[in-house]
Amino acid sequence: MSKIKFSEDITWNDLLLRTALVVISVILIVWAMPRDNQVTFKAEQGKPWRYADFTAPFDFPIYKSDAVIQAERDSIMREYEPYYGINAETEGKMVSKFTQDFADGIPGLTPDFISIIANRLHQFYNHGIMDAAQYDDLIKDTTRMVRLVTGKQAVSVHITDIYSPKSAYEQLFEDPLLTQHRALLQRCNLNEYITPNLIYEKERSESSLRDLQESIPLASGIAQHGQKIVDRGEIVDEKTYRIIESFIKESELRKTDQSQLNAKLAGETLLVLLFIACFTIYLTLFRKDYFERWRAIAMLYAMIVIFSVAALAMVSHNILHVYLLPFAMVPIFVRVFMDSRTAFMAHTTTIFIVASALQHPLDFLVIEEAAGMAAIFSLRELSSRSQLFKTAIIVTLFGMAANLGLDWKFGSALTAIDYSEYNYLMVNGALLFCSYPLLYLIEKLFGFTSNITLIELSDTSKDVLRRMSEVAPGTFQHSIQVGNLAAEIANKIGAKAQLVRTGALYHDIGKTQNPIYFTENQSGVDPHENLSYIDSAQVIISHVTDGLKLADKYNLPDVIKNFIATHHGQGKAKYFFVKYKNEHPDEDIDELLFTYPGPNPFTREQAILMMADAVEAASRSLPDYTEESIRNLVNRILDSQVADGYFRECPITFRDIQYAKTVLIEKLKTIYHTRISYPELKKEQQPTPPSP
Repeated sequence: MSKIKFSEDITWNDLLLRTALVVISVILIVWAMPRDNQVTFKAEQGKPWRYADFTAPFDFPIYKSDAVIQAERDSIMREYEPYYGINAETEGKMVSKFTQDFADGIPGLTPDFISIIANRLHQFYNHGIMDAAQYDDLIKDTTRMVRLVTGKQAVSVHITDIYSPKSAYEQLFEDPLLTQHRALLQRCNLNEYITPNLIYEKERSESSLRDLQESIPLASGIAQHGQKIVDRGEIVDEKTYRIIESFIKESELRKTDQSQLNAKLAGETLLVLLFIACFTIYLTLFRKDYFERWRAIAMLYAMIVIFSVAALAMVSHNILHVYLLPFAMVPIFVRVFMDSRTAFMAHTTTIFIVASALQHPLDFLVIEEAAGMAAIFSLRELSSRSQLFKTAIIVTLFGMAANLGLDWKFGSALTAIDYSEYNYLMVNGALLFCSYPLLYLIEKLFGFTSNITLIELSDTSKDVLRRMSEVAPGTFQHSIQVGNLAAEIANKIGAKAQLVRTGALYHDIGKTQNPIYFTENQSGVDPHENLSYIDSAQVIISHVTDGLKLADKYNLPDVIKNFIATHHGQGKAKYFFVKYKNEHPDEDIDELLFTYPGPNPFTREQAILMMADAVEAASRSLPDYTEESIRNLVNRILDSQVADGYFRECPITFRDIQYAKTVLIEKLKTIYHTRISYPELKKEQQPTPPSP
């Protein structure tokens, strides 16, 4: 299956790997997306709007304030008429009871007072007598009306035309015929014959009240999708405040709308998929070599996912301000270990994903893009850890400057600027100082080697280098010279100079195991005279395997081990191979006995080291150091390496090799102080004396 091609360069396995990276990243990020419609801003009436321009994202009603609704309810309550049914039996019962109780008359009064009082009771019951508590509540507003229900008819009656037991009793004694006999009548306990005959009809009354209340519109209008609500810096007046508060309320109501949630999830998934897919396509088109290094790919996608998930969690739980998260760490780490273009793409992908979950993404995009670009160009060449501190300061200043520019653009006066965001950005800058310890962690976790680590490894006081300078001084000097030559070539062709310089220092550390067998460390005694050509070749070749063992012992990075393994590639120990072949012309030779284990160089830097190493070593055997001899030597060695196919597996070009030749020739001329041949001054010929 792996041999089936999806395109010229991508197999089905490659396609499946990249698809898996996209899918896993999308799932993790969408899972962290806020699951509700939580609003992250707050309106303050009478103060400037301190967020980005706000446009209605969907249609929503403009709700009235609670005070307005309450006022309308109070107003409509004046029109509310509760329903009371009339109990016809109450009047007959109470009047009959009165006449029966006083059938013998009222002591001290004539018999006609019985009919007078009975008539007054009839009038009270005819108007209606209400429960005292209900009456007292309604009579507070003397304009109130109630509906008296008789059969299928309901008649509106003014509350002042209705009595309570107490008001009816008092009204009884206001009768001119009865008031003069008040003392006698009070002994009769006439209040016992005055009882409510109006019954509150709860169900009908509450239904009527609901109808009235529901007739009150809760909204005063509609805000339409795309409608501009408020601009940044604009004063929030009462109307705008109501619209913003209505949006917040409607967002809360939409939390429980499953169809809205499903649409939101689909939109989030599509956006995140789009951003991650674009980033993957970029890597496929322009940085496909990263897919050959799984740790590089793991770091890139881990950076995007970790920072996206962390930011989305902050937004979802509203625990911290999103500006506190140092997003500039993404381009810092990618720039240090990879390249500027990839750093920009990874940073842009991250902040676009996060911005898609924010209520006001414009400010976030502008500020974080400015900070990210500042991080990238301030780390053009990382040569010391102090640069990380400088980068943190530069990133903070650029972020604050971008925020200030937005404040001024939207018309905020200096006195009206909300400085809380600047505080967040300063804390963000302080957190960027954590890049220093995290750099080491990422190196170990993902197997990278930064320029800072390379510089530290270049310290000649390191154990392995110090030992080489003591036991193999010639090799040590050779390594330094090779490093200088290789770094010059790298600078010329745009390769990594610090990497190749450090690799050169360590490429021959295996010679410290048997230093005397290498000519640069000999002083008149050659131990190869006592060895066969095969044994001598094996001793020479073993410095590669011995070097790799030492590299493991001293925990050198893989990138340095690769220089040790590739600086001879799969070439031969030619001196002993040619000697053996010349002395055994008819013998089938096992060439593996004279061949280095390799592999051949697979990076430009490894190719540069191979060229510089071979030329520097061979230059020591030149009988004279003239420009012509040096040029011939360099051309012969590099042309031979190209012809032998040492550079077929690395991305070095013929143009790079030609530049390498030029640099090597010029540097060797300087090292060996070649001079032009000055012409000798001819002696003036003495004139021939005349013959005698």
